[in-house]
Amino acid sequence: MLAMFRPLECFIGLRYVQDRAHRGFLSFISLASLLGIGLGVAALIVILSVMNGFETELRTRLLSMTAHASLSQPGTGFADWQGVRTQIMEQPGVVGVSPFISLEGMLGSGSNLSPVIVRGILPSEETNIFELERFLRIGSLVDLEENARRIVLGRTLALNLGVGIGDRINLLVPQVENGRLMPRLSSFFISGLFEAGIQDHDARLALVHLSDASQLKGLNGRVESLAIHLENPLAVSQLRNGIGSTESSYEYSDWALENSNYFRAIRIEKTMMALLLLLIVAVAAFNIVASLMMVVTDKQKDIAILRTYGLAPAQVARVFMVQGSLLGFAGTLIGVALGIVLALNVETIVPWLELTFNFQIMPGDVYYVTEIPSEVHLMDVVIISILAFLVAVIATIYPSRRAAAVAPAEALRYE
Repeated sequence: MLAMFRPLECFIGLRYVQDRAHRGFLSFISLASLLGIGLGVAALIVILSVMNGFETELRTRLLSMTAHASLSQPGTGFADWQGVRTQIMEQPGVVGVSPFISLEGMLGSGSNLSPVIVRGILPSEETNIFELERFLRIGSLVDLEENARRIVLGRTLALNLGVGIGDRINLLVPQVENGRLMPRLSSFFISGLFEAGIQDHDARLALVHLSDASQLKGLNGRVESLAIHLENPLAVSQLRNGIGSTESSYEYSDWALENSNYFRAIRIEKTMMALLLLLIVAVAAFNIVASLMMVVTDKQKDIAILRTYGLAPAQVARVFMVQGSLLGFAGTLIGVALGIVLALNVETIVPWLELTFNFQIMPGDVYYVTEIPSEVHLMDVVIISILAFLVAVIATIYPSRRAAAVAPAEALRYE
């Protein structure tokens, strides 16, 4: 009775699928194409999930010691930075604003020299907004007292200079006086070391008190920039529209603008990896073509009989499209299930593989990120599933057209 409610093409196609399950070679080819699609889909989901995890990890580390956005008044500094902060705090999504000064210079200790970006901060303000304290390996931000000439270095920067806690270090800052570039030399005592896990921070960044940075830059106690912290860092575009165009005299910047090359490279890499891994699905689709062509050759008499009973060529074509599409759907379903399970358990599977085969995928002395992160996005899973199924459906077109072109008289001539 149930067969009466199915479309005729689906009913015949499903009967052919059941028949193929009992055929040795055809069954093997069908299984190979199904597993090929499943493995391709699973690989795509796992790889894209891992790259999503790396993107999130990179974004988190980049934002760990920098502002989500900043507003600057170059040269003169803010006359009333507290008033400007009050205005910024009125913007939706802003949870904190702190003053800072950034300047470039050269750190030296003995014969060792290294370029550096010095950031002047107010420790009391920074600890309320950022989580700098958790990256400090030695010392504390409260040690950065006003006019105490103390400095906190990145761990890699300290190693490059060969210095440690309590050592004196010289900071050379270029300054323009009367149209001439004049060097300004100051000495600082190292009071702390941090390690953020980002090369640009650990090897090039140093922290000093805001008052020391203001004197070095010749701002006479004024604040040059305001760091803005958002509840959702991904909402910087809304802040950009709200603040970027309101004050033409201020310079606006945010993490998305400053690090656009990083994330553009990740997006390009994700796209290329998806295209390359989609070839696995395409290869499996060739197996569907081969198996359907064999079925068409084997079922020519059946096709001719169906045609003599009045089945149109388009209906014959749909019979074989049903078979291929069913294989594609089953393979995609298996791949999605396997891929999601693997992607959600990467943090468990990778250590087991490292322990079993006695090797490290990401050794700590080479990479800052020693664990492989994974983040499954629903949209990625949906797009991968649709693409894999479409590839399988497209693979059925040629065999289906060949089946529809079978001439009943030729097929039944010798029967």
